[in-house]
Amino acid sequence: MFWIICAALTGAVGLAIMAPLLRARGDAAQPAAAFDLRVYRDQLQEVERDLERGVIAPDDAVRLRTEIGRKVLDADRRLSQVTAGGAGGRGLVVLGVLAVLFAGAVGLYLREGQPGRGDLPVAQRIAQSQQVYENRPSQAEAEARAPAPAPVEVPEDFAALIEQLREAVARNPDDPQGLALLATNEIRLGNLPAARQAQQRLVDLRGEGATADELVRLSALMIEAAGGLITPEAEKVLARALARDPAHPQARYLLGMLQLQNDRPDRAFPLWRQLLEEGPEDAPWIAPIRTAIADLAWLAGQPDYVPPSPMPGPDADAVAAAGDMTPEERQQMVAGMVSQLEARLAQQGGTPDEWARLISSLVVIGNTDQARAIWTEAQTRFASQPEALEIVRQGAVQAGLVQ
Repeated sequence: MFWIICAALTGAVGLAIMAPLLRARGDAAQPAAAFDLRVYRDQLQEVERDLERGVIAPDDAVRLRTEIGRKVLDADRRLSQVTAGGAGGRGLVVLGVLAVLFAGAVGLYLREGQPGRGDLPVAQRIAQSQQVYENRPSQAEAEARAPAPAPVEVPEDFAALIEQLREAVARNPDDPQGLALLATNEIRLGNLPAARQAQQRLVDLRGEGATADELVRLSALMIEAAGGLITPEAEKVLARALARDPAHPQARYLLGMLQLQNDRPDRAFPLWRQLLEEGPEDAPWIAPIRTAIADLAWLAGQPDYVPPSPMPGPDADAVAAAGDMTPEERQQMVAGMVSQLEARLAQQGGTPDEWARLISSLVVIGNTDQARAIWTEAQTRFASQPEALEIVRQGAVQAGLVQ
């Protein structure tokens, strides 16, 4: 089927290119030069008739014969050129070029493509993804393959302080504050393996008391030290972080990245979609998610997904102008912004934070009944997303709508 479609497309394109030349070839029997030649010959006969009738003088007749004769010779020369190498020749050249291009395309596909490979069923693709997942390199192997980080220029006084910090941690390796500080500064120096080791020591020291933030930081350092690859060891640390805090946003973002690295966009999309809808917009993981979410939705089989638009805030001019407003004018400005937010959420949807903010804002401006209606609508909209619904509910609690 693939080759039939390719052949049909190639033939259609070739015919579209050749059609004007083929038409020109059909018209080659009567080119413009042949028509001019007949006109000039008729003009010569007209001159002879005018001379016989005495309409023109003999000297004028000689001058006209000479002028028309030159035009006849020029038309005859152009007619000869068209007959010798006209549209037919051009058509053959174009056909030759098309044949060469087609042969080159076939050769390139046979060399770079996989003509004998059949279509992969979904089950087989999932099996291959699972094989890639199971055959990932270890943390040590990934770090050995990772490119060396770019050198970071460090002032001498700062380098001396870092060296003192390393010595202090070496003398007291069970100091949590020293380990956390060392990990932070090793990151600034671009020394990712050393930062990972310090963070690993801190997590080991904490034991079961390690927080989700500390575990996520260790996992992120392991991923960076491995050149961006989420190794089995980094995944285990990430799983511990999610066990501590299942809603941890950075951990969920890294979990989605793991699914992408193993060619499972169907698993990555719901994770990143929920993160994008929860916000906040200035979170560091929102920008990369917003960049990739449309393609990810298509790969996950949801091409109609429309990501929520970022919530616009007041610009600097509006903030400055608000300082000079009376309380009534500021109230009107706030009401206008709330109306814009409400209209956008109704038309395009939005994150749970935006819904919570709308509910609180409506209560602030005195529109409590509308806030209750929005809270009721939010309960229906986020019924299948308990974590998102909880964010909206907290907004309703702060607004005094829910006890």
